[in-house]
Amino acid sequence: MASNGTPTPPPADAKPIVTDEVRRVFKSFDTNGDGRISVSELGNVLKALGSNVPEDELNRVMVDLDTDRDGFICIDEFNAFWVAGSPDGSSAELKGAFDLYDQDRNGLISAEELHLVLNRLQMKCSVEDCNRMIQTVDADGDGNVNFEEFKKMMSASNAGTVASNGA
Repeated sequence: MASNGTPTPPPADAKPIVTDEVRRVFKSFDTNGDGRISVSELGNVLKALGSNVPEDELNRVMVDLDTDRDGFICIDEFNAFWVAGSPDGSSAELKGAFDLYDQDRNGLISAEELHLVLNRLQMKCSVEDCNRMIQTVDADGDGNVNFEEFKKMMSASNAGTVASNGA
């Protein structure tokens, strides 16, 4: 704390805290377990999620995320992207994440869609588990997650207030 009682801001070069959720998602991309994501691993996960991203777009993503220019995305680079995708960061990345789950493009994430995507990411869970996850953020009670609910969920998750459910 500063002498006037106000909190001292973190240093400009301070890294954001890597949460368990970020580590779990990072590991789902890092399929060979070497602690870094290659362009081919990134492409394979996006294909598994049903997104056919052209090679030039994958390379552009790598250039954006690979800040140390070693050809790989490390956990700190991935975390910086994750934090930037929070509601107080870039909503374009957040919308892209939402769209990965919204498989039928109806503006809602159903338990079945959540189940499909999580299992494609090798995060085994049942449809019932997915229903329970959705119920925790389903403010309007329709049994789905809309984009506004998704933003609130991600905001809470990035703040570390959503408990890990092992999915």
